[in-house]
Amino acid sequence: MDTPSPQRPLWKVIFLSPDEPRLRAGWRLLLQTLLLIFFMFCVGIPFALLALGGLPFDTAADDWLMFANQVAETFAVGVSVFLARRFLDRRSFVSLGLHLDLRALLDLVAGILITFVMMGLIALLEWRMGWLTVEGFAWETESLPAVLLSTAFILLTFVLVGWNEELLSRGYHLQTIASGTNRTLGVVLSSGIFGALHLANPHASWMSTLGIFLAGLFLAYGYLRTGRLWLSIGLHIGWNFFEGVVFGFPVSGMEFYRLMRVAVRGPDLWTGGYFGPEAGLVLLPALALGALLIYGYTRLAAKWSSPEE
Repeated sequence: MDTPSPQRPLWKVIFLSPDEPRLRAGWRLLLQTLLLIFFMFCVGIPFALLALGGLPFDTAADDWLMFANQVAETFAVGVSVFLARRFLDRRSFVSLGLHLDLRALLDLVAGILITFVMMGLIALLEWRMGWLTVEGFAWETESLPAVLLSTAFILLTFVLVGWNEELLSRGYHLQTIASGTNRTLGVVLSSGIFGALHLANPHASWMSTLGIFLAGLFLAYGYLRTGRLWLSIGLHIGWNFFEGVVFGFPVSGMEFYRLMRVAVRGPDLWTGGYFGPEAGLVLLPALALGALLIYGYTRLAAKWSSPEE
C-alpha cells in the first residue's frame, strides 16, 4: 500500500487506487459482493416460489429448484458484475473477456469437448480398477422424448451454471484481485474463493475443497491461455454435463438426471465418494490431460488466427 503524503490524504490511500480515480480492488470486490447478495435476495424468493409450481413434464423437484436458482443467479450475478464493472472498475462489461465472434464459439465448443475427454478418462480409470459398474441407461426405462427433454433441461441448467460461476470467479474475482495485486495472486485467491463457495455442498470435505480449488486453477488456465472467458465457460459447462448427466457421477455432491446409471464402490480417497470425482485423486490425471488439451487447442487457435506466421 502506498503511504499518505501532503498531496494524498490518508482516506485516499485507504480507499482509492494510486493509479487511477477508482476504488481499490478490495473495496470493489466487497461492493460487488454486497450487490450480488442484494439482487439474490430480491429475485431468489420469487423464483423459489415459482419453482414449487413444477414443470409441465416429469422433472425431479431438485432439478427444477436448481434451474430456478440458476435463473435467479443469472440475473443477480450479471447485474451485480455489470454495475460493478461499469461504475466501480470504470471498465466495460465486455472487457472481462466476453467479446462475441467466431473465436468465442470455437472456445466454447473446444472447452466442452475437452471435458468430455477428461470425464471419459475418469470413467475409464474407475472401470478398469473395478470401482465402477454400469447398471443401466435412462432410455431403458423412459421414452426417447422424455430422455431428450430431461437431458436438454439439465444441459440448459448447466449452461447457466457455467456462465454464472465463470463470470463471477474467472471474470470479476480473478481480474479484480489481479488489478490490485498481480495475476498469480488473482488466480490463487479467486480459486480459493471458488473452493470456499462449494463448502455448503452435500458431502463437502477438505478433500473436495482442495479438488474444487484445483479445478479453479484449471479453469483459470483456460482464461489465461486465451485472455477470454469463453473457453473457461465451455469447460465448466462440459465438466458438469459430462460428469453428471453422461457418465452418471455426482456433481460436486449433487445428483442430477443421468443418462447412464453407475455404481461407484472404490476407495473414497480415489473416487471422491458421494461428492464425486472432484473430491478424489482420480481428478489429478484428468486435470493434467485437460491442461495439455487446452495448451494444444490454444496453440492451434493462435496459428489459425495468424496464418501469415
